[in-house]
Amino acid sequence: MVDAMPPRLRMMALLATFTSLRFGELAALARRNVDVSTGFVTVVENQAQLSNGELFLKDPKSAAGRRAVPVPDDLLDELKQHLAEYAEPGDGGRVFIGPKGGKLRRQNFRKIWIKALADSKVQPVHFHDLRHTGNQFAADDGASLRELMERMGHASPRAAMIYLHVSKGRSRHIADRLSARLREARPKTGDDELGHAEGTPPLNEAREDGGVSRESRSDLHERFGGDEGT
Repeated sequence: MVDAMPPRLRMMALLATFTSLRFGELAALARRNVDVSTGFVTVVENQAQLSNGELFLKDPKSAAGRRAVPVPDDLLDELKQHLAEYAEPGDGGRVFIGPKGGKLRRQNFRKIWIKALADSKVQPVHFHDLRHTGNQFAADDGASLRELMERMGHASPRAAMIYLHVSKGRSRHIADRLSARLREARPKTGDDELGHAEGTPPLNEAREDGGVSRESRSDLHERFGGDEGT
């Protein structure tokens, strides 16, 4: 889908996914708020539109909305190239602009977005869904609730909690790591296929009294006083 976007807007789709910025935040993003040396983009404004079509900049809804979000290292070279080729000049120049150098408008961008989806044969999704995808990626890779809130620019944990539901892929990864721990802790020995932890009796050792070994039974008897019925 990214490859099907016009070159001047490909980075916009990538940042929407991997920094979780909203459309209005990307449309308002200025050069001075992109630091490729440290790999951070800073959100300080949001572009909005009045009912008469007029575009204007406004502050984020809350203090949490003003935030610095890291850009994955693998995108930094492409981001530098985008700034050199497509962004407006000057510190206040916008990073993303229309084909004729104007401000981005949702209705015009939507036409480009729908065409890119059709050309790439990607199922219809909203541009805002890229933000959801990025948040889920971050949660799957172990981001904490606080870290998700900071990335999303939310003061309340309610929205961030959505992404902390364990996905099947993450659950499978955890199970695989636990299996690796089991293999490390239970080396195979002799005919015992599963093996046993060092210092413990083999699994096939004779048992009595409901599965408690003779040695364990003696220890329990001494420890708890040997009262009848215990």
